[in-house]
Amino acid sequence: MSAPVEIDPKLLEVIVCPQSRTPLRYDREKQELISDAARLAYSIRDGVLILCIDEARELGPDE
Repeated sequence: MSAPVEIDPKLLEVIVCPQSRTPLRYDREKQELISDAARLAYSIRDGVLILCIDEARELGPDE
């Protein structure tokens, strides 16, 4: 696994979930952007945010 990416807090203020249009939260440990409203996790690969609904991971019941 590559080194954790740091997300600029200003970026998190402006990007939203492409499905629900709600704010995303950053999970540094898993290197994902989480949409609690849509129950989806968007990955970060090599420092690139992958905000494609088709590539998002569905959150489990305990996440």
